[in-house]
Amino acid sequence: MTPAGPGRQMYALVERLYPLCRSITGDGVRATLDIVGEYLPLQIHEVPTGTQVLDWTVPQEWNIRDAYIADSTGRRVVDFAASSLHVLGYSVPVSATMPLAELRPHLYTLPDQPDLVPYRTSYYKPDWGFCLAQNTLDALPDGDYEVRIDSTLADGHLTYAEHVIPGQVPDEVIISCHVCHPSLANDNLAGIAVATYLARALAEQTPYYTYRFIYAPGTIGAITWLARNAERIEQVAHGLVLACAGDTGRLTYKQSRRGDAEIDQVMRHVLAASERPHEITEFTPYGYDERQYCSPGFNLGVGSLSRTPYAGYPEYHTSADNLDFVSPEAMADTLAACREAFTLLDRNRSYLNLSPYGEPQLGRRGLYDALGGRSDTKQAQMAMLWVLSLSDGDHSLLDVAERAGLPFDTVAAAADALRGAGLIKA
Repeated sequence: MTPAGPGRQMYALVERLYPLCRSITGDGVRATLDIVGEYLPLQIHEVPTGTQVLDWTVPQEWNIRDAYIADSTGRRVVDFAASSLHVLGYSVPVSATMPLAELRPHLYTLPDQPDLVPYRTSYYKPDWGFCLAQNTLDALPDGDYEVRIDSTLADGHLTYAEHVIPGQVPDEVIISCHVCHPSLANDNLAGIAVATYLARALAEQTPYYTYRFIYAPGTIGAITWLARNAERIEQVAHGLVLACAGDTGRLTYKQSRRGDAEIDQVMRHVLAASERPHEITEFTPYGYDERQYCSPGFNLGVGSLSRTPYAGYPEYHTSADNLDFVSPEAMADTLAACREAFTLLDRNRSYLNLSPYGEPQLGRRGLYDALGGRSDTKQAQMAMLWVLSLSDGDHSLLDVAERAGLPFDTVAAAADALRGAGLIKA
């Protein structure tokens, strides 16, 4: 991994987004999308509280201005201003003075990681609380504490955004990332940054597929998008969820529920061919929003790409998932893997041999002459023969490459030459 320019730029975007308090609704999501909107034109969607979305209902909107626990001297021993992780997400407003014994049931810590602050939420059950380091809690003396959470929970909207890159065909590839977590750099500010720079890179090309980037709160956001797009879901040909894209662990690809989707084959091939350290895992109905896109009613071919997967590192959902935990090099490597995958996906076609009875004479069509002087002449010749042999409408170029044990680029170049000579058609 090298700290290429995009890596540094993605890290700078993560730095900008890190201080914002995000949740599944609210001004923190809007502020996040406003910043992303400086990098990409976004279509913002506001879905009102109470809207039925599949089996769910859009919840009330949550916003917070301040929160703290202060001791008898007025010193803030826990302060939302220091970190948005300090407040239980979706806490209802509180203004009271109470003894430590009464406060304790509302305090969340990590006894096994006593220096770290946990990330906790209570989205769908009215509650309030604070998150703090176990060491901080252990140092609090008995006595009365002022408790203040200046928040609102009221009818409003759920906010999500889309960015679309038109392709040569209307069939879509969706790239989805969640925008609901507060100050957690890897989960998922790195995913947001990689998605944003992937979109910028694709916009510089003329892709074959139409690419739709979805920035939405986890679970409820993806469910809302699916509910609002159910009538056009058949246009989604492929998809990828991006999360935990910035730590130094090896790349991990979680396959779609189907397991045989084209995106699964592409990601397996790209990661293996690149010789990157990586892991391929089977689908499970737990994780990020791939489980929504892959739910049996939709059954989309959507996988998930991360580095160390969710809950797979001790910093996960803690204050240690900070700006020091992610790196420009790791984000640049994740971006490069995505670009390689979608370049291959865009070129992967199935063809029909237009001269299927016996082997066509390649020499009189100048196809062998066109290979003269190439260092891989024999490999290129074999690629032509393999493409002709498997151009039956049932095999893609990636199928050919894997069956023949040849590089995909060599096979794709052979297909281009054969198509130019009128021997195959898409």
